[in-house]
Amino acid sequence: MTKKHILDTNYRPRLCVFRSNKHIYAQIIDNTNNKTIISSSTIAINIKKNITSSNNCSAARIVGQDIAKKSKEIGIKEVVFDRQNRIYHGRIKALAEAAREEGIKF
Repeated sequence: MTKKHILDTNYRPRLCVFRSNKHIYAQIIDNTNNKTIISSSTIAINIKKNITSSNNCSAARIVGQDIAKKSKEIGIKEVVFDRQNRIYHGRIKALAEAAREEGIKF
């Protein structure tokens, strides 16, 4: 999807993923109000104590599972996946697959 298609989907929130060299961040954003609803990352205290390294696929899977569990708790079941022009590979793919396994549809 292009950036215009992602931002035009006002009926579904957007799962935005940012990957740096050391960490991975995921947030669910409401496009109509431009507000972050939920966020999760490898620097969060509850995730940091469960991982040994923050820049691998297993850490990304844990972040994906965490963001999916938080979103299901507040009733979000469908999102638009925004990978910010990153290739669907490696840590981005691991996070997305973990979120799908927890029941989030995109």
